[in-house]
Amino acid sequence: MNRLRFRSGQVQLRKVRVDADTVIEAGDLVWLDGDDARPAKDFPWDTDLATTQAGFAEKFLGVAHQQSRSGDADPISVDVSPHSVYEFGVSPASFEIGQPLGPDENTGSLMNQQLEAAAASSAIARSAEYTAGSVGTLRVTFASAYAAGSANANAVLG
Repeated sequence: MNRLRFRSGQVQLRKVRVDADTVIEAGDLVWLDGDDARPAKDFPWDTDLATTQAGFAEKFLGVAHQQSRSGDADPISVDVSPHSVYEFGVSPASFEIGQPLGPDENTGSLMNQQLEAAAASSAIARSAEYTAGSVGTLRVTFASAYAAGSANANAVLG
Protein backbone atom coordinates (compact mmCIF):
# COMPACT_ATOMS: atom_id res chain seq x y z
CA MET A 1 0.00 0.00 0.00
CA ASN A 2 2.77 2.48 0.93
CA ARG A 3 0.45 5.40 1.67
CA LEU A 4 2.21 7.77 4.02
CA ARG A 5 -0.40 10.48 4.46
CA PHE A 6 1.49 12.92 6.68
CA ARG A 7 -0.33 16.26 6.58
CA SER A 8 1.31 18.66 9.04
CA GLY A 9 3.14 19.13 12.33
CA GLN A 10 6.46 18.17 13.83
CA VAL A 11 7.78 14.69 13.03
CA GLN A 12 10.08 12.83 15.46
CA LEU A 13 11.66 9.91 13.65
CA ARG A 14 13.28 6.97 15.39
CA LYS A 15 15.28 4.26 13.62
CA VAL A 16 13.91 0.85 14.61
CA ARG A 17 15.03 -2.65 13.71
CA VAL A 18 12.81 -4.89 11.60
CA ASP A 19 13.02 -8.67 11.40
CA ALA A 20 13.91 -9.83 7.86
CA ASP A 21 10.64 -11.81 7.62
CA THR A 22 8.44 -8.80 8.51
CA VAL A 23 6.76 -6.71 5.80
CA ILE A 24 5.95 -3.10 6.71
CA GLU A 25 4.54 -0.47 4.36
CA ALA A 26 5.04 3.29 4.72
CA GLY A 27 2.02 4.56 6.66
CA ASP A 28 1.52 1.37 8.71
CA LEU A 29 0.76 1.54 12.43
CA VAL A 30 3.64 -0.29 14.10
CA TRP A 31 4.31 -1.72 17.54
CA LEU A 32 7.47 -2.81 19.27
CA ASP A 33 7.94 -6.56 19.70
CA GLY A 34 11.09 -6.84 21.82
CA ASP A 35 13.55 -4.81 19.72
CA ASP A 36 11.75 -5.10 16.37
CA ALA A 37 8.98 -3.05 14.74
CA ARG A 38 5.99 -5.03 13.48
CA PRO A 39 2.80 -3.93 11.70
CA ALA A 40 -0.54 -3.80 13.57
CA LYS A 41 -1.87 -6.87 11.72
CA ASP A 42 0.85 -8.99 13.40
CA PHE A 43 -0.30 -8.06 16.92
CA PRO A 44 -1.70 -11.13 18.72
CA TRP A 45 -5.50 -11.17 19.03
CA ASP A 46 -6.75 -11.31 22.64
CA THR A 47 -10.42 -12.17 23.33
CA ASP A 48 -12.11 -9.23 21.54
CA LEU A 49 -11.35 -5.95 19.77
CA ALA A 50 -11.35 -3.78 22.92
CA THR A 51 -8.92 -6.08 24.75
CA THR A 52 -6.67 -6.34 21.70
CA GLN A 53 -6.68 -2.54 21.21
CA ALA A 54 -5.70 -2.06 24.87
CA GLY A 55 -2.77 -4.46 24.49
CA PHE A 56 -1.72 -2.80 21.26
CA ALA A 57 -1.78 0.66 22.92
CA GLU A 58 0.74 -0.60 25.50
CA LYS A 59 3.23 -1.42 22.72
CA PHE A 60 2.26 1.13 20.05
CA LEU A 61 5.36 2.75 18.57
CA GLY A 62 4.10 5.05 15.81
CA VAL A 63 3.65 5.44 12.05
CA ALA A 64 6.19 3.84 9.71
CA HIS A 65 7.82 6.38 7.37
CA GLN A 66 9.65 3.70 5.36
CA GLN A 67 8.75 0.31 4.01
CA SER A 68 10.52 -2.93 4.81
CA ARG A 69 10.12 -5.69 2.24
CA SER A 70 10.44 -9.39 3.00
CA GLY A 71 14.14 -10.12 3.31
CA ASP A 72 15.08 -6.54 4.29
CA ALA A 73 16.91 -6.30 7.61
CA ASP A 74 17.71 -2.57 7.59
CA PRO A 75 16.15 -0.38 10.30
CA ILE A 76 13.22 1.84 9.26
CA SER A 77 12.18 5.32 10.37
CA VAL A 78 9.07 5.51 12.57
CA ASP A 79 7.36 8.75 13.66
CA VAL A 80 6.65 8.76 17.42
CA SER A 81 5.60 12.42 17.60
CA PRO A 82 2.32 13.42 19.25
CA HIS A 83 2.44 16.66 17.21
CA SER A 84 2.26 15.31 13.67
CA VAL A 85 -1.06 15.03 11.84
CA TYR A 86 -1.85 12.16 9.45
CA GLU A 87 -4.85 11.34 7.32
CA PHE A 88 -6.00 7.77 8.02
CA GLY A 89 -8.79 5.59 6.70
CA VAL A 90 -11.93 5.25 8.86
CA SER A 91 -15.36 3.72 8.37
CA PRO A 92 -17.79 6.48 7.39
CA ALA A 93 -19.09 8.03 10.62
CA SER A 94 -19.24 11.35 12.43
CA PHE A 95 -16.14 12.17 14.49
CA GLU A 96 -15.71 14.93 17.05
CA ILE A 97 -12.37 16.66 17.54
CA GLY A 98 -10.40 14.84 20.22
CA GLN A 99 -12.37 11.60 19.84
CA PRO A 100 -10.24 8.59 20.90
CA LEU A 101 -9.39 6.09 18.15
CA GLY A 102 -7.77 2.68 17.92
CA PRO A 103 -6.86 0.35 15.07
CA ASP A 104 -9.83 -1.12 13.23
CA GLU A 105 -10.15 -4.89 12.85
CA ASN A 106 -10.52 -7.23 9.93
CA THR A 107 -11.63 -10.77 10.80
CA GLY A 108 -9.73 -11.24 14.04
CA SER A 109 -6.68 -9.09 13.33
CA LEU A 110 -5.89 -5.40 13.55
CA MET A 111 -5.64 -3.32 10.39
CA ASN A 112 -2.39 -1.55 9.51
CA GLN A 113 -3.82 1.67 8.10
CA GLN A 114 -7.40 2.06 9.34
CA LEU A 115 -8.82 3.42 12.60
CA GLU A 116 -12.15 3.35 14.42
CA ALA A 117 -13.64 4.86 17.57
CA ALA A 118 -12.18 3.30 20.74
CA ALA A 119 -12.30 3.66 24.50
CA ALA A 120 -9.91 6.34 25.76
CA SER A 121 -8.04 3.72 27.82
CA SER A 122 -7.16 1.73 24.68
CA ALA A 123 -6.76 4.59 22.18
CA ILE A 124 -3.60 5.27 20.19
CA ALA A 125 -4.94 8.35 18.37
CA ARG A 126 -7.34 11.27 18.58
CA SER A 127 -9.33 12.95 15.88
CA ALA A 128 -7.75 16.25 14.84
CA GLU A 129 -10.93 17.47 13.13
CA TYR A 130 -14.72 17.27 13.15
CA THR A 131 -16.39 15.33 10.35
CA ALA A 132 -20.10 15.04 9.59
CA GLY A 133 -20.39 11.43 8.59
CA SER A 134 -19.84 10.30 5.03
CA VAL A 135 -16.09 10.78 4.93
CA GLY A 136 -13.76 7.75 4.62
CA THR A 137 -10.63 9.49 5.93
CA LEU A 138 -9.89 11.49 9.04
CA ARG A 139 -7.00 13.68 10.20
CA VAL A 140 -5.56 12.35 13.45
CA THR A 141 -2.71 12.72 15.92
CA PHE A 142 -1.07 9.70 17.54
CA ALA A 143 0.07 8.81 21.07
CA SER A 144 3.11 6.53 21.09
CA ALA A 145 3.85 4.45 24.17
CA TYR A 146 7.54 5.26 23.50
CA ALA A 147 7.43 9.08 23.44
CA ALA A 148 7.62 10.74 26.86
CA GLY A 149 5.54 13.73 25.65
CA SER A 150 2.74 11.50 24.38
CA ALA A 151 -0.77 11.29 25.82
CA ASN A 152 -0.49 7.47 25.82
CA ALA A 153 -0.90 6.31 29.45
CA ASN A 154 1.95 3.84 28.86
CA ALA A 155 4.44 6.58 27.89
CA VAL A 156 6.10 6.99 31.26
CA LEU A 157 9.73 7.00 32.24
CA GLY A 158 11.01 4.85 35.06
